[in-house]
Amino acid sequence: MRSYDHSSVEKKWQKIWEEKEAFKASCDPKKPKYYVLDMFPYPSGSGLHVGHVVNYTATDIIARYKRMQGYNVLHPMGWDSFGLPAEQYAIRTGTHPAVTTKNNVDAFRIQLKNLGFSYDWDREFATSDPSYYKWTQWIFTKLYEKGLAYEANISVNFCPALGTVLANEEVDAGRAKDGGHPVIKKPLRQWVLKITEYADRLIEDLDLVDWPESIKALQTNWIGKSLGAEIHFSLENHTDEIVVFTTRHDTIFGCTYLVLAPEHPLIDSITQDSQKEQVKKYQDRAFHETEIERTEAKIKTGVFTGSYALHPITGKKVPIWVADYVLPNYGTGAVMGVPAQCERDFEFAKSYNIPIIQVVMPPKEASDEEKKLQKAWEGPGIMVNSSYKDLELDGKHNEAAKELICDWLISNKKGQKKVCYKLRDWLFSRQRYWGEPFPILHFEDGTKRALAIDELPLLPPHLEDFKPSPSGESPLSRVKEWVNIIDPKTGKKAQRETNTMPQWAGSCWYYLRFCDPHNSGEAWDKQIEKYWMPVDLYVGGVEHAVLHLLYARFWHKVLYDIGLVSTLEPFYKLRNQGLIVCRSFKTANNVYIAPSDVEERDGKYFDKKTGVELQSQIEKMSKSKLTGASPDDLVTEWGADSLRLYEMFLGPLEREKVWVTDPISGCRRFLSRIFDMVQSNKVTDKDTDEAKRLINRLIHSVSLDMEALQFNTAIAKFMEFLNDFSKLESYPKSALLDLVKLVNPFAPHITEELWEMLGQKDLFAATYPVADPNYLQEKMVIYAIQINGKVRGTIDTAPDLDQETVAKLAREQHNVAKFLEGMTIKKTIFVPNKLVSFVVG
Repeated sequence: MRSYDHSSVEKKWQKIWEEKEAFKASCDPKKPKYYVLDMFPYPSGSGLHVGHVVNYTATDIIARYKRMQGYNVLHPMGWDSFGLPAEQYAIRTGTHPAVTTKNNVDAFRIQLKNLGFSYDWDREFATSDPSYYKWTQWIFTKLYEKGLAYEANISVNFCPALGTVLANEEVDAGRAKDGGHPVIKKPLRQWVLKITEYADRLIEDLDLVDWPESIKALQTNWIGKSLGAEIHFSLENHTDEIVVFTTRHDTIFGCTYLVLAPEHPLIDSITQDSQKEQVKKYQDRAFHETEIERTEAKIKTGVFTGSYALHPITGKKVPIWVADYVLPNYGTGAVMGVPAQCERDFEFAKSYNIPIIQVVMPPKEASDEEKKLQKAWEGPGIMVNSSYKDLELDGKHNEAAKELICDWLISNKKGQKKVCYKLRDWLFSRQRYWGEPFPILHFEDGTKRALAIDELPLLPPHLEDFKPSPSGESPLSRVKEWVNIIDPKTGKKAQRETNTMPQWAGSCWYYLRFCDPHNSGEAWDKQIEKYWMPVDLYVGGVEHAVLHLLYARFWHKVLYDIGLVSTLEPFYKLRNQGLIVCRSFKTANNVYIAPSDVEERDGKYFDKKTGVELQSQIEKMSKSKLTGASPDDLVTEWGADSLRLYEMFLGPLEREKVWVTDPISGCRRFLSRIFDMVQSNKVTDKDTDEAKRLINRLIHSVSLDMEALQFNTAIAKFMEFLNDFSKLESYPKSALLDLVKLVNPFAPHITEELWEMLGQKDLFAATYPVADPNYLQEKMVIYAIQINGKVRGTIDTAPDLDQETVAKLAREQHNVAKFLEGMTIKKTIFVPNKLVSFVVG
């Protein structure tokens, strides 16, 4: 009997798949299609880690499963190779990003092939390939022509350490998400994409897709659509006015002050001389604070401008303050302070002795603090103190008051209904080298020209010194002969754009290029796109829930509007894989110990070498904490199939999973058992009913798990089946063939070998088994029910139920229940699958 040698088996079948182009996809309108896609990786220098293997294995399982079901499957792989991660790695290693990117891609490709993923490698590309970013630049020109790309002088997020502008979505708590470096505000001229024009559709079209509700909520909340009113406050002794956006216009009679963001353009002109120094100091301090520091500070601070606005209804004077908790990028940068109905305003008013006027009466269930105005009431209620001349709101519900106030504001030209969004237009310039150059020429008269398709791709100059400038200038600006040119089409002096596009540009549309990757005449053929799109299953990390998904959906909708794509949404079904976390260990002196050097005793952890007790916690994998896990060593020791099985067996795809390598040996034993079983002298061509029942139940339940992406439960059922099947007197070959087919998507190498050992060819082209319903019905057994030795009835049950369950079913049987009424059961006699007898008295 052969022993299972995973190394030779896996190399053998990887070579055969490549030679036979087993997973090559082509557009075939006669066949149903299935497009399954991974969020493609940044080719970082650290290579694949076991977290990557989770989602890549999940999509590969589905790709193989759908092929066996008769679908024409598109399952491609490529590289998100432009942008900040690649450039930062190149800077750290002192090599050119073109070199590091190629080396890293080559290493990643080897790792993926060693894991047996069924990608169509003929479709591979990187976003830094000129043949690819030619079309990224072309799509930008379409955005420009449609008026969705424009330049503006704006205050931007600038990271001195990274030397570049960052979009709002790339900043968290005042620091760059990439590297955690501090971010400051800086005025720069930038390219901006008008994503806000698509805000409503980006919310509404979420109804068209099968995504987790949590991801839909993240997208919706990021866009932040608010329905409210824009209210105009005229100024005392000033011709300008302050415009406020609010969703609580029902509380306008409770407005006792206005607050302006420190960046508000009216501050300089309306601040009284006596307050100018205080206001200026306050502004300077606020400009150096992050948005998180400004909005989440427990103590709200501000400074009075010395000026007043006039209440739009009563005409009363309303003091104007400057406070850092108001941000310039939401609404109008001005808010009305209603301390009785807003906790933030309440705290501010208390600090500065500003009047508090209650205008919404809390209901009976409100707390005593809220009723006595010791705390703001932000909920619904009945209007009070809210009537003036022809506008009488007292006694009305606050929701009804909103409509009446809107009508009054509109008729008196003091305001209007308004929709506001938290979403800002997308900052699209980066002061980097490793990115797509903008296909734009600037002329001396201030006009611009987008490059035509025959001028693309626009290649960047080769730079040995590609580090960013702390001043905010792009490295490209240092190459004057590249920047300053004579435009060959107009003969005019022109300057090329020196900023580059963000890494998101290439990943906004890569799924479309995968449909038609070798097309040199257009980005994709429309008929090919219409066949493959939308992506049927898209799997990736939840970290892309806002950035990548929002940007890709925006570009896709623009492309739809100009007739270049056929679907409203790019990704029909989205699923996120959970993080792989692990337990780290360190001494009291914060020295990390490798898990292999740790032993557990009574729930505590100790250093094997010193015996010292260690501190432990569950966290993300980290090489610096000696917990980074590369799949390479695991593939060498246990095999790719064992690793694939183990990663899926850890838990549900979408859940966080704790990485412990010891149990991988159990997956290896499972595969070895199947390998030995196929070679057993118990294998027979003769079928048995028991074997048919076992295999058909497995086919049925695993097929349901596959559709639900519940891979961990499918593997558990494989193991349970093997335990039951191994007890049979013989192993029908037909059942083994079906078992091999079922396991194939999970462990493709060993199952191809087993398929060959069973006398078959090309398992990758085989048909997925379908359960025979005749074998899905449980065999039933008949229990006789006795009471004091006399048979009083019978029940049919599934076999092998426990005594407690059978006794309960027996007691509930009608003929039996009437004999037990008022009696005490002193003893229950139970014979499995035959008899349950009650002794009563």
